[in-house]
Parts: sequence; C-alpha cells; structure tokens
Amino acid sequence: MTIFASNSSNKQDAVSASIEDQSSEDQEPAPSGELSLRLIPGRQDTNIHGGISGGWVAARMDAAAESVASKIAHGRVANVSMDSMVFMSPIRVGAAVCVYTTLEDIGKSSIKINVEMWTRNLGEQERRKVVDATFVYVAIDEHGRIRSVPR
Repeated sequence: MTIFASNSSNKQDAVSASIEDQSSEDQEPAPSGELSLRLIPGRQDTNIHGGISGGWVAARMDAAAESVASKIAHGRVANVSMDSMVFMSPIRVGAAVCVYTTLEDIGKSSIKINVEMWTRNLGEQERRKVVDATFVYVAIDEHGRIRSVPR
C-alpha cells in the first residue's frame, strides 16, 4: 500500500504505513534453510491406511541431512540422534515434497542440522510445513571410529 503525502511528516508516516503493510503481507509461512531434496511420493510409499508412511518421511529427512553433514565433514558420517519429530499434517500421494536443511552447529566431531519438510498438493498453490526435526551426526573414519570435523 502506498500513500502519497504533501509534507515531510506525512511522508514519514506514509513510509511507515507502507512498511507495516508489507510486513503483514510477508507473514505467510515459509521454509527455513536450503532446499536439499525434492521428490514426489507414490503409492508404494504409503502405509496400510493409504497415507505416506512416517518411516518414509523420516528416511527422506535423514538422507537430506546426511548429505549436508557429509559435505561438511568431508567424508562419512553417522546419525547419532534425531530430536522429536511431530507430524503436523498428512502427506498425500502425488504431492510435491521439499526438504529444507539448516546447519545449526558444528562441534569437535558432531554436526547438528535442522530439517523441515514442506508439501504442496496437486492443483493447490499453498505449501505447508508437515514436519520438522533436528538431526545430529558424527564424523567417522574408514574404520567407523569417531573423528574430528575439519575446520
């Protein structure tokens, strides 16, 4: 929204009103992080009730986070924990699924990554966050022993 004014005081008010209007328009939820994986689940990915399986979701989130962690570690990593995974909304067969990752922390041997999964159903413009979790990986050497993450 743009307001035109004749004096400088009114111009400042107009700019403030314009910024407030933009910020309220920009409050639509948006993914955090970098797009790490995009796919479309099929019927083979459903549970016995016809919804996309929670195990399928966890595996895809783990794959996206592991890919980021192994780049940072310059080699193999192992998943040592996954913080609570709360499913906010079901995923439908054929929906576009996007997994976003954000690096949270790098320790001596560990890497912590926040992961969000968002979907967009066929024929809809609105995307929605369906689940998020935090994954922790440790860097491992060729013998499977914990090693330091390169700095």
